[in-house]
Amino acid sequence: MADVDNPAFDVSLVNDGRQWRPLIEGPSGRPPRRLTIGRVALYAILIAAAIFFLIPAYVMIMTSIKPMDEIRVGDMLSLPQNPTFEPWIIAWSSSCSGLVCDGLAPGFFNSIKITVLGVFFAVLAGAVTGYAMSFWKFRGSDVVFAILIFGAFVPYQILIYPLARIYSSVGLYGSLAGLVIVHTMFGLPITTLMFRNFFRTVPPELFKAARVDGAGFIRIFLQIILPMSAPIVIVAVIWTATGIWNDYIMGLVFGGRDSKPMTTILNNIILGEFGERRYNVEMAATFITALVPLLIYLFSGRWFIRGVTAGSVKG
Repeated sequence: MADVDNPAFDVSLVNDGRQWRPLIEGPSGRPPRRLTIGRVALYAILIAAAIFFLIPAYVMIMTSIKPMDEIRVGDMLSLPQNPTFEPWIIAWSSSCSGLVCDGLAPGFFNSIKITVLGVFFAVLAGAVTGYAMSFWKFRGSDVVFAILIFGAFVPYQILIYPLARIYSSVGLYGSLAGLVIVHTMFGLPITTLMFRNFFRTVPPELFKAARVDGAGFIRIFLQIILPMSAPIVIVAVIWTATGIWNDYIMGLVFGGRDSKPMTTILNNIILGEFGERRYNVEMAATFITALVPLLIYLFSGRWFIRGVTAGSVKG
C-alpha cells in the first residue's frame, strides 16, 4: 500500500507475527545535493578554528618531550628527534615552587580535594535553592532570587579583601575549608539559576500530587525532583568543576602553604625559575595542569550538550 499523497515514501504493511505494522522504506526520490557553497564554507571555518586551537596544544606537547638542545634551535613546529619524558617526571615530582621542590604532585591532590568538595557543596546548594525558588515560593522569593543572581555579576575581586579579613578573624584563612567555602559561595548564583530554569520545565502536577500524598520538602526533593534532574546535574558539575580547577586568584589569596591548588604551584614554577629557562618542563607542567578539565570535556561533552538543551523546550 503506497502513500498517494507523498509518492517519495513507500509505506506498506508487514506482519511481524503479532500484528500488522507500517513499513516505511524511506525516501525514494532524488537525493539532496552533497556539496554546496554553504557547506564548503562551514567546513572551511570549522577546520580553520580547529587548526587555530590545536596548534598551541601541538606546540606544548612537542616542546614538553624535546630535550633542551632541540628547543634551542627555535623550530617550535618540528617533531622531536630524541623524545624524552624526563621533563614530565621533573614537572610532576621535582620542579621547584619557591624553595620547595616537590613538583606538581602536592598541588594536584589539593586541587582534587578542593574541586570535589567545592563541586559537591556548590551543586547541592544550587539544587536545593533552585528547588525552593521553583516549588516552595514565599513572600519576596522573587526579590531574593534577583539579589542572588545579581551576585553572579559582581566582580569577585572587590570582595577578596573583605573576605580575607573575615577569614583571618574566624580562623579559616589559608585552609582547605576556606577555599571550599569561597568556591561554594561564588558558585551558588550560577548553579541556582541553572536548577531553577530546569525545574520550571517540570510539570507542577508532580509536585502537587506529592504534596497531596503528604510528602514534605526533603522527600519530594530526594525522591521525585532530584532523580529527574540528572541532565542539569551533569551540566552544573562540569561547569563548576572546570571553574574551580582552573581558578588561580582564590587559591593564591586563600590557599595556605599546605593547601595551594595546582594552578598556584604552576605559576610559581614558571615565574620562579632562574638561570636557563626549562621550557620543556614548563610546557609539561602546564599540560599536566590542564589535563583534568580537558579530560572532563572530552569524555562528558555530549552529556553537557544534552543537559544544556534539556530544559530549553517545555513540554
